[in-house]
Amino acid sequence: MNIRNTFVAVAAMVTLASGSAFAKDKDIVDTAVTAGKFKTLAAALGAADLVDALKGEGPFTVFAPTDDAFAKLPKGTVESLLKPENKAKLVDILTYHVVSGKVPAKTAVTLNKATALNKKDIEVRKKEDGLYLNKSKVVKTDINCSNGVIHVIDAVLLPPKTPEKSKKHS
Repeated sequence: MNIRNTFVAVAAMVTLASGSAFAKDKDIVDTAVTAGKFKTLAAALGAADLVDALKGEGPFTVFAPTDDAFAKLPKGTVESLLKPENKAKLVDILTYHVVSGKVPAKTAVTLNKATALNKKDIEVRKKEDGLYLNKSKVVKTDINCSNGVIHVIDAVLLPPKTPEKSKKHS
């Protein structure tokens, strides 16, 4: 790496660390990492090999659970999900937090469901005290990014279990 590339890399790290760049200039992953309260989500995206996908063109709408949201899961759940043998389950959970397209809050409140990237529906309900996705409350909306939008949620969304196909016995 030459001096110029080193300078550019250091400048980029300083910008990310200071949060001085606007979210709309950064992709969803960089915006979440810069916020500092999505460390578990970032680790999970890495373990599931989904970082590059969410850095892609999009647009995407991500319902991002905070570290506190992940902490509400039963003890040992996150550690178990991060194991390589549980990658498929982790991918299913994480893709249940993403919908295709950019869905701002003003549109989300008019919906009764949203289909996630894993092809499973998320129930969307507007209540007196806010917007809910299944049992998770949206606590911050419309964090615009270069490839979509983030809505922060207070609990991890767990996809409904897909019924196993009945096995034919011969």
